[in-house]
Amino acid sequence: MEFETIYITPEIKLSHFEGKYFKTEVVFEHHMLVWFISGETKIIQAEATYTFNAGDVFLIPRNQLATVINYPKDGLPHKAVAMHITGERLKDFYSRHKPAGRLQPLQKVYIFKKHPLLDSCLASLIPYFDLGEQLPGDIAQIKIEEAISILRSIDKDMDGLLANFEEPGKINLADFMERHYMFNLPMERFGYLTGRSVATFRRDFTKAFSTTPQKWLTEKRLKLAHYQIAEQQRKPVDVYFEVGFENLSHFSHAFKKYFGYPPNELIRR
Repeated sequence: MEFETIYITPEIKLSHFEGKYFKTEVVFEHHMLVWFISGETKIIQAEATYTFNAGDVFLIPRNQLATVINYPKDGLPHKAVAMHITGERLKDFYSRHKPAGRLQPLQKVYIFKKHPLLDSCLASLIPYFDLGEQLPGDIAQIKIEEAISILRSIDKDMDGLLANFEEPGKINLADFMERHYMFNLPMERFGYLTGRSVATFRRDFTKAFSTTPQKWLTEKRLKLAHYQIAEQQRKPVDVYFEVGFENLSHFSHAFKKYFGYPPNELIRR
């Protein structure tokens, strides 16, 4: 077995992974609360990179670009409990609880390392996975509301995130792409996150950069990889997936075509 996901409700799951590593580019539709059991996860965003290990608890906000890389560690599989905190659940919760502060979320991953209340809440879900049965709907609602209440109690800025139901509006395309070019997403997702249709995104992109999105993205990713290999002395195998390429062979071919020499040549130099 390499990768398995067990759901006890559509919103609560246990992921189990035993391969070398598992990488995905994501824009979560809902907020994702994760309790780490074993292994290691690296989350790469435009402004920061986070590494999580056993016992860590963190929240990935919705509609944010992230590269997620999961690894087994210390002979143990990558294993984590994840709770999708949906807009429907939150609207119901905040119809009964008044949010505090301004509804202005911070663009970051929220970290709650080894917090006993969250640990207890999420650890209590494990027996339901062991039973192999669906969690009754009333219990699921109780557990999700418990998690929301705990998040609000330990982070006073949490309402600014959880009680904000706005969808992405039209934003500065050039600024967004300069910060997120390493994420390998389809044009439809780039368009959605900048508040545009695909056709409008392509038109505005050409106006901003005087080239096509694919050509510009490839060149930006290759230049970032060149910098990381040459200046930061990183290995090509550790760089290619972080800058937006799907496999090492394609990366090496594109690198040589653009710079005139393969990435390994930088190491030899």
